[in-house]
This record gives sequence, C-alpha cells and structure tokens, in this order.
Amino acid sequence: MRVDIQGVVTEGFEPVRDAFARNFEVLGDRGAAVAVYRDGRKVVDLWGGTKDANGTEPWAEDTAQIVRSATKGVAAAVPLLLHQRGLLDLDAPVGSYWPEFKAGGKDRTLVRDLLAHRAGLPALERGLTAAEAADGVSGPRAVAAQQPFWEPGTGHGYHAQTYSWLLSELVLRATGRTVGGILAEEIAEPLGLEFWIGLPETEAHRVGRVAPVDPPQSAGLLKTRPRRNVSEAYADPRSLTRRAFAAIDPLPDENDPAYRAAELPASNGIGTARALARFYAAAIGVVEDGARIFTPATTALAGKELSAGPDRVLVVGTRFGPGYMLHGPASPLLSPASFGHPGRGGSLAFADPEAGIGFGYVTNAHAKSVTADPRAQNLVRALRAAASAS
Repeated sequence: MRVDIQGVVTEGFEPVRDAFARNFEVLGDRGAAVAVYRDGRKVVDLWGGTKDANGTEPWAEDTAQIVRSATKGVAAAVPLLLHQRGLLDLDAPVGSYWPEFKAGGKDRTLVRDLLAHRAGLPALERGLTAAEAADGVSGPRAVAAQQPFWEPGTGHGYHAQTYSWLLSELVLRATGRTVGGILAEEIAEPLGLEFWIGLPETEAHRVGRVAPVDPPQSAGLLKTRPRRNVSEAYADPRSLTRRAFAAIDPLPDENDPAYRAAELPASNGIGTARALARFYAAAIGVVEDGARIFTPATTALAGKELSAGPDRVLVVGTRFGPGYMLHGPASPLLSPASFGHPGRGGSLAFADPEAGIGFGYVTNAHAKSVTADPRAQNLVRALRAAASAS
C-alpha cells in the first residue's frame, strides 16, 4: 500500500526514506517508524501507516510499539553500566551475587557467560504461563533450579525468553533494583528516551497494537528454502529451538496491558524508533545535548565478541557480545563493527561506532522472520549506501 510518509531526512539520507516507503508499497508494512543518528545528530526521523497493525488510526509522531527481542540490546546497557561503575564483575560467578543459581552444576557460570548466551539455560523443563513469566518470582526460581543443557561457558545458544529472568535477577541481586527501574532512572530519563521495560499506565495510550502478518505475494522476495536442519529444529517440539521459544507457554498476548506493564528484558520493551536510534548513538558517543551512556572502554566492550559459531538454539552461526548480537550472516547490521539486536518479526536497532551511526526501526506488523527481516534489511542496505556516500 502507498502511505503518506511523515518526518524529516537530512540531505544525503534520502535513500532511507525511499526504502522506508518501499516497505509499505512492496514488503507489507502497515505501521512503522525508522530513525538514524549520525555522529550524535539525528539525520532520519520517519513514520507512516497506522498505529494498529489492523487499524485505521494514523501512526503519530509519538507512537510507540513493542520491539520484542530488540529489548535485549537496550537492557544490556544496564549490566554494562553497572560494570562501568564497579558494581558488577563480568568475570565473577553468577552465584556470587545469586547463591541459588549455583544449583544443578552452575556454580562456575560467569556473569559474562550469562550475558553472551553461554549459560546453557535457553529452555525450561516446563514452560511458564504468561502470569508466571511476569510475576518476578517464578522465572528466576525456574532458571536457578534448571540443570544446564550444556556445560556453561563451552558453547552458546540463544536464550530467547529465559534471558529475561537471568538478567533481571542478576541485576536485582547485585543492586536491589530492577532492570526497568535502572533503565528509566539512569538512562531513559537523562537522555529523554521514549522507551520502557515495564510500560507505565500513563503511556499506554501511545502504544499501537501488533499483529502477525505474511509478506504480500507481490513482494518479489527471493524464494529460498531454509536449510533442512533449521526447518526441522523449528518444527520439532522436542528440539532445543522450539523449547527455547516456548519458555513462556502459551505465547503471551503482546497487546495485553498486564503483559506490557511487566518487566521482561528479553522481550517486552516498548518504545519509538527515535528512542532506539538515540540510545545507540549515546552508547557510542556524545549526542546533541552532550549526553552519553558509556565510556569509550565500555563501548569497546559492548562490541567485543564473546560467542561465535554454531548457535545451539537458532541452528545457524551467530555472534554475541555481552548482551548484544553482533554483525554476521544470520543478522546483518551495517558493518563488522556493529552491535545491537533484532526483534523477532521485524524490529531492529544497532550502533556502528566506526560509522558513528545509531539506528532504530520498529513495526507493528510482525512477520515470521527471526534475525533478518526483509524490511529491516532493506533499510540497512539503504543506510549503508547513504552513509558511505556522505
């Protein structure tokens, strides 16, 4: 469909606007926004379509959306900020902060293992209900009692849902505060970010409803068949892949106010594309008003490879730093220096310190993609061309 694209683009970044329009015209977007910062300045801020995936109310300048696993990249700033302040040792055993975690042979699991998806805990023996997932007690108790699926630190596999409870409880034990609370007080408020892990009731009116969608047949996408081992892993209910994504079972209603108000740092962050782009810009340098999140040493740490190679859950090669997914074939970002995180179904946000780029894309139309949505990749290709030419 053709939509009226709102917002602004700095000269030289028009290809991003063209790609954003193509997402609606060809690739099936319904409501979305994209923003880019370059060297601390906002150079792209666009939105269009409808606030609700199946609605008619226009997407407004302040419309926010749930971004699924793109939440992980924002949440990762909390432990790194604590590390920067000397309050969290990445080389310490998780059990030194959280004694109950030592059960089941996990006593040698390091904090950096947990952050880089090397803890061996991507799934649970029994999936939690949405209410249990959100109560702040059942999830941490379950992962603490869970025996690891492999020896922690010896390999990696994407902790799609369990990452929420692992990170939440680690931060709570280390500081007495929640991830969402630290994010709000120490990062979002000082930077003026419209992003929440645990949506306040006062902001609920801004958030659009999401829905699953299939790409239109006219999209002209390359028809490729997933590798057999990948498709089999997603189809087999006994596989670690299926069990990891079913750690909350049945899947929660992402439009439910109770789910949105919970703090799940793996999956239920809500915000604007503008906030995501500004967040990543402030993670790699100084933004317009002089604010920043990390020291240069912490920025370098954020992009440091801690896991690489075959992913025991996603069944493809992936790369992770401490909480961030790194550029690679399974999740192409701007360049090998990029770090960030996609959200299953479409959303994507990342930083590229070499190019000075902070990028954010959010959508209410959730496709079947896991790490490389065609709409997000369309925008990344356009940004790559614009950034290299400017």
